[in-house]
Amino acid sequence: MKQPNREGDREIFILTNLPFEVANAILIAQMYRKRWKLETLFQVLTENLCCQINTLGYPKAALFTFCIALVAYNVLSTVQAALRSVYGSQKIEAEVSSYYLADEIKGTYRGMMIAISPDEWCVFQNMTFTELSQTLKHLAGLVKLRTFRRHPRDPKKPRPKLTYLKSKPHVSTFKILNQKKLQNNTP
Repeated sequence: MKQPNREGDREIFILTNLPFEVANAILIAQMYRKRWKLETLFQVLTENLCCQINTLGYPKAALFTFCIALVAYNVLSTVQAALRSVYGSQKIEAEVSSYYLADEIKGTYRGMMIAISPDEWCVFQNMTFTELSQTLKHLAGLVKLRTFRRHPRDPKKPRPKLTYLKSKPHVSTFKILNQKKLQNNTP
């Protein structure tokens, strides 16, 4: 690969049972990379935007919830794109948490709907694409990135090996049950 993936790998091995007539190796590799973009999207939808409801009794409600989460993802992606244009793609990808951004959008939206009248939003409706992108860049420049800093987990520490104490030996329940069976079976 020209660019390493997020784990730093430049080579990946893909096994497939597709015949060459259907797809060659380059096409399969390109599709595989796109797949991971979709996997990441669905992870963000599931974890940050709560796109899955627990009940299976209302499939229309589940579909509606998923669609609302997709719309929310578009809002989140727009905010991230504005931040990337101001601060750089690498900084945003490495340091900014989509969870904290989604949480901020959710909380701020409630307040904006109370404090700002619907007439105030019309200015955005009449903007050209260039005007809107400049406005978003300006607003992105005002964002304090440390508020949305990722908190990656530390690597898992290996579990300490259990030590055997002669004063408190471990007794296997399996062995005790087998001994009881043998005692009960002998006349």
